[in-house]
Amino acid sequence: MDVRTLRYFVAVAEELHFGRAAARLRMTQPPLSRAIRQLEGDLGCALLLRSPAGVSLTPAGAVLYEEACALLARAEGIRARVAAAAGTPALTVGILADSVEQMGPRLAEEYRRRRPEVRVRIREADLADPTAGLRAGRVDVALTRTPFDDTGVTTHVLRSDPVGVVLRTDDPLAGRDRLSVAELAGRRWFRFPDGTDPVWRAYWTGPAGAGLSPDAGLSAVTGRPNGAEEGPVVRTVHECVQSVLWDGAVGLAPLGHSLPEGLVAVPLDGMEPSRLVLAWNTGHDTPLIRAFVRLTTALYREVPGRAAGARTE
Repeated sequence: MDVRTLRYFVAVAEELHFGRAAARLRMTQPPLSRAIRQLEGDLGCALLLRSPAGVSLTPAGAVLYEEACALLARAEGIRARVAAAAGTPALTVGILADSVEQMGPRLAEEYRRRRPEVRVRIREADLADPTAGLRAGRVDVALTRTPFDDTGVTTHVLRSDPVGVVLRTDDPLAGRDRLSVAELAGRRWFRFPDGTDPVWRAYWTGPAGAGLSPDAGLSAVTGRPNGAEEGPVVRTVHECVQSVLWDGAVGLAPLGHSLPEGLVAVPLDGMEPSRLVLAWNTGHDTPLIRAFVRLTTALYREVPGRAAGARTE
């Protein structure tokens, strides 16, 4: 096993799709498939179950995924310490899904212009990790969204976005100006994997009360109506979108974000806005992190019609 092959495996394990993993790794699918098969041959066991329905992890694959994530995080830490010892300042930035969709190019250009001596590494996280690698120690600062369990984490609000329900355009409710939770009774909401931050999961995967009927009792475990049919498990924004298009599931998304043809987002009453934030581990606000926060905040303040602020825990 080498670090590159483990990085390939982690991409496939997180995407559960060879095509998407290859696109994420900026490579073609055949060499990725060969690398995974070689890894399985080296270990002497199957890591993935392949079927027309998709890809899933075997028990051995699940163990390797956890160990590989830890090893890759340690490798990134080693690289950062070596760079620091060599006198090259480095900053690792975690990004959650589409959190820099609108400002990413401008932020990168401005940071390169002001701090050309800093080596910036970007780590994109899936929706199962709202801290984008921060809590695991893989990144120095994260561009992400709240709410999540922010114990030991400092957050600085860059923008607040209202939230809507993502529906197919042929859905009977798609033409409404606004929707209430009660009108979504009986819908199947997409879900995040087991172990996902419960605060994050409760916000994005269906408000409590959106279930089979208004008089259904709520589960003490999930906060959802007893007997409600569970929707598909998703890890990425792409999977969320596709689950609505193909499976008829519903989910939430910040309003104003681009959606593919065939989908629409309808504002949902009673939902707190989703806040785009910068986050870092409390007590680890290094000069590089502080400078990154100042620059990012200044750029977002130039965008009209957005609220910004700060909060420290």
